[in-house]
This record gives sequence, structure tokens and C-alpha cells, in this order.
Amino acid sequence: MAKTAAECTTMVDIRENIDRVDRELMALFAERWSFIGRAAEIKAGLGLPADVPERVRQVRDNARANAAAHGLDGDFYDDLWARLIRYAIAHEKKLLGEE
Repeated sequence: MAKTAAECTTMVDIRENIDRVDRELMALFAERWSFIGRAAEIKAGLGLPADVPERVRQVRDNARANAAAHGLDGDFYDDLWARLIRYAIAHEKKLLGEE
């Protein structure tokens, strides 16, 4: 059963809810990944490269701002998003034949 952190009274509650949140995060990452694949298809049709530095900066700035809005460490999430972006760009490069 979904609980907030404050509603958890045992480590079993904590662990069950962390696992639930992790499953939800993975579902969101899967949804995000579907957009990466579609972006590559659209970029191919428009002749755009996988790596668009202006967009990379924008996504990283968004990650930092979204983290701050939730009281999270912007540096940590900027670093995490930088890794996500590098992986996505490498994937798009393969799809676009840019390797």
C-alpha cells in the first residue's frame, strides 16, 4: 500500500515504498526513453544531428531547476541528467548512423 514517508512506521514500510517509487521511476524513465527514440526518428526526417548543444543545456538547466523546486541537490541531478543525456545522444547517433 502506498504511504508517504511520514506514514511509514517500520523499515518494512520504508523498503516497500522505496521499491514502489523505484518501479514508478523506471516506468517514467521508460516513457522518457520512448520520446528519445521518437526524437531520433523526427531528427532523421529533418536532417538534424543527435547532439544539439543548445537543447542539452536547456535539459540540464531544467533538471537543475526541477531539483531545486523539490528541495533536492541541483548539482547531483545535473550530473545524473548529464549521464542520461550522454547515453541518449549515443543511442540517437547509432539510430542516425552518426557513429
